[in-house]
Amino acid sequence: MLIRNRRGWELPESAATPENVFLNRRALLKGMGLGAIGLSALGLSGQAQAEDELIPTADMYPAAPNLRYRVERDITEEDVNLTYNNFYEFGSHKRIYRDAQDLKVRPWTVTIDGMVKQAKTWDIDALIRRLGVEERVYRHRCVEAWSMIAPWSGIPLQKLVDLAEPTGNARYVRFETFLDKDVASGQRQRWYPWPYVEAVTLAEARNELPFLVTGAYGKPLPKQMGAPLRLALPWKYGFKSIKSIVRITFTDEQPTSFWEEINAREYGFWANVNPKVDHPRWSQATEEVLGTGGKRVPTQLFNGYGEFVADLYKGMEDQRALYM
Repeated sequence: MLIRNRRGWELPESAATPENVFLNRRALLKGMGLGAIGLSALGLSGQAQAEDELIPTADMYPAAPNLRYRVERDITEEDVNLTYNNFYEFGSHKRIYRDAQDLKVRPWTVTIDGMVKQAKTWDIDALIRRLGVEERVYRHRCVEAWSMIAPWSGIPLQKLVDLAEPTGNARYVRFETFLDKDVASGQRQRWYPWPYVEAVTLAEARNELPFLVTGAYGKPLPKQMGAPLRLALPWKYGFKSIKSIVRITFTDEQPTSFWEEINAREYGFWANVNPKVDHPRWSQATEEVLGTGGKRVPTQLFNGYGEFVADLYKGMEDQRALYM
């Protein structure tokens, strides 16, 4: 008799939403007349997408789930995730979801440039249709020692890397968010190095885990979560998961990221999750799980994704900078 032990990030098959349920839900929404505008107007806490912003790819949600990516904890309730957000472009508090509604997410373009075969600026919906979307359930661990579980929809980053065709000299992928001080009040704070920038190595970008997020909870991505395109790096602290991306650049020089420029001692380039390496001002040994009334659980090395990413860092394990 074969006994299979599930890995730490896996759910039992019975706990995952079958693909036919997602497809039936999509048909139901269409039958109710919730097309592109209808779906984009759905939201909690009164935070709806503007009705004049057509989401041409709204018909692609809910996306079919990729059951390879599952976790052992319950998905965080949608209302919790939609009303507790870090998005410094709109302020340093956690309740920025109201102010974030001012962001216009259509039309939106993403420029892919640098050391690539041919630089190109894409309409976001053309890019999404070109590469397709799937759903993945990922852990999200903030450097502030709280965590959540999110059902993201989006594109494996490695697909975009293949589309870009980087040259042999490219070593890093740099991401840049929008810059609009009229819309984003936080960007008027001159002591921050706007626009927000993040980066990963090309080797990390080609790993199977990095995910370009375009949706959540079976719908197009809400503005406060980084619409229309954000990054999810589930083995790294959340500040690496840049929101509202407008440019992706392939380069041979290691970029300096937003928080690294502000305080490299506390927020480094790598920022891999490690419960044994504390932040200079607090412990990283445990985390508060959002939506559980303050419940804390032990934090896992690489946020529980070590089997996917540990090989990326062979020979670097003793370097404290790898985890902060």
